[in-house]
Amino acid sequence: MLGAGKIGSAIIKAIIESGLAEVMATGRREVTLENARKLGAVATRDNRAAVEWGEVIVLSVKPHHFPKVLSEVGPGPWAGKVVVSVMAGVSLRTLRHYLRGAEVFRAMPNINALVKKSSTAVAGDKESSAAATVEKIFSALGRVYWVPEDLIDAWTGLAGSGPAYIAEIVDGLILGALAVGMPRDLALETILDVLEGTAELLRRYRMHPAQMRDEVTTPAGTTIAGLSILEAEGVKAALIKTVKAATERAAEINALIDKKIALHGKM
Repeated sequence: MLGAGKIGSAIIKAIIESGLAEVMATGRREVTLENARKLGAVATRDNRAAVEWGEVIVLSVKPHHFPKVLSEVGPGPWAGKVVVSVMAGVSLRTLRHYLRGAEVFRAMPNINALVKKSSTAVAGDKESSAAATVEKIFSALGRVYWVPEDLIDAWTGLAGSGPAYIAEIVDGLILGALAVGMPRDLALETILDVLEGTAELLRRYRMHPAQMRDEVTTPAGTTIAGLSILEAEGVKAALIKTVKAATERAAEINALIDKKIALHGKM
């Protein structure tokens, strides 16, 4: 695990708790290394040693640190390794160019990995002998979806950033509950129950969200009164624009990162 930050730590925790493998983790700061040790990993600052030791390498450093990792490890140790990048913006083409001889994949988990409820997109050769291992690792964090790489930006805009959108919606509903006299702690627990139950209902019965809405909405009732405000305020249109804007920004960041890595590519 090259980079044992928030997502890296979540992956380490899931792998070790699931008994999938031993883990060696790297980090720049002592607090990062100490946290990795507490999770049960061997910790080191030596990226080259970690790559030489591991069979599967997870690249979880910040994208702008990738050139430094490449220079520290050198070209040789990557050969024969399975490498999974969770770095935003670094394409499979770039990974294959610099990690000669490695079998490479991209994975995009989200922050819900901290509670093993991540929705993780994986891009790469699903038919390869290493694909099952990659899927097993990320299944320990939650659900895994194999996607074409050209959907990674959309995935980032929806699932990667999605927990932040949901948190904003939850906060808005809490404020609404406060406005009508409900205590904050009760409002929070109630909304979380509603979210969990709604997600389970949609998943189990495979109904269209609009169908669920219609099941709840009665003539001249409370739900239609609330829905009328959502429509008037353009909430649905705003959510569409939100995902589009985040997806477009992900594509911009990807292009910038690939360009920066290319500029540092002579090593």
